[in-house]
Amino acid sequence: MEGAALLKMELPVNRALSARYDALIASGEIKEDPVQREAVRHLDLLNTRLAETRLASKKSSLGWLFAKKKNQLWSAVKGLYMWGGVGRGKTMLMDLYYEVTVIQRKRRVHFHEFMTDVHERIHEHRQAHKRGEVKGDDPILPVANQIAAETRLLLFDEFSVTDIADAMILGRLFTQLFEKGVIVVATSNVNPSNLYKDGLNRQLFIPFITMLKSQVEVLHLDSPTDYRLEKLAGAPVYVTPLGQQADTEMDRLWTKLTHGMKSHAEELENKGRKIPVPCVASGAARFSFDNLCMQPLGASDYLRIANAYSTVFIEDIPVLSKARRNEAKRFINLIDTLYDNGIRIVVSAEAEPQELYTSEDGTEAFEFDRTSSRLIEMRSEAYLAGERREIHA
Repeated sequence: MEGAALLKMELPVNRALSARYDALIASGEIKEDPVQREAVRHLDLLNTRLAETRLASKKSSLGWLFAKKKNQLWSAVKGLYMWGGVGRGKTMLMDLYYEVTVIQRKRRVHFHEFMTDVHERIHEHRQAHKRGEVKGDDPILPVANQIAAETRLLLFDEFSVTDIADAMILGRLFTQLFEKGVIVVATSNVNPSNLYKDGLNRQLFIPFITMLKSQVEVLHLDSPTDYRLEKLAGAPVYVTPLGQQADTEMDRLWTKLTHGMKSHAEELENKGRKIPVPCVASGAARFSFDNLCMQPLGASDYLRIANAYSTVFIEDIPVLSKARRNEAKRFINLIDTLYDNGIRIVVSAEAEPQELYTSEDGTEAFEFDRTSSRLIEMRSEAYLAGERREIHA
């Protein structure tokens, strides 16, 4: 049976993810991987447990008298924390699981975006308290109540804690969420024991790690193969000149890298502003040059993108002159940030790197020499497999 047809079939809950994984193997999109297969087994078991718990909770849904019992039923379900290096298939597995989970009240979100939302809710509660609209000045319980009312299953991409403001509220917030029966499935580059490593006042964060590990199964995706590198190795990740052939090649590389997964648009939060991301799939993001360099974006915005995606497509990069120095400056900042964080890029450009900036004088001309050099390095297999990716991990 063709993979696409198999994907559309209704299959038993206890092997729904396995069927989709098998379909991708049959279609040639991915290769069989025993480490990924073990993750699929864990996720199918979780889906089965969720289906059983949903049925049991419906039987006891006789109003508020049984709310506590229902929460206890859901709290007994352990989620899953999958961690490992870039390119091990974490995002692909999350894509597939999001499709098949039996839970309707589900939310998939980058962990940084989730925490931004939490801080906004906390701020709103405090403002409402100042206006006398709500009682109690502690916002954690009402915020947890809001989240739990909206979401039964939280799916986190890139679970990582680097901010002390996040670290200080996570323990109290997730104590409430877990008690209310919220289940967590997360991907991360970091072993949960190393979350917020070397962070300020980390000893205060250790109880959260202990609690998290009690609420999730921890699975290390330690496959020796970096599949994202495998798909890009030998590929023309710098496509020039622009035109129909370049567009076709970019489409081909995108489909290959994302396993043909359906893409979607999303927004990233950064310092109260939103960064539109027009195309996202399987942990990769796809932008045009105009999206990134014709908009008022700065280094912190590019860092936000680097922290969210391990591979970035940049299309239709034009040759730049001194008359477009603002766009050139943004492009320099963009490439510096992606390079410094070891992010893999696939680009289509009007010319080779050393020919992308035509002016020979001014600060941008000097800085663009570095950009050209980095673009050349970033298309090499040495960079794609290099140590710089460890910065991002």
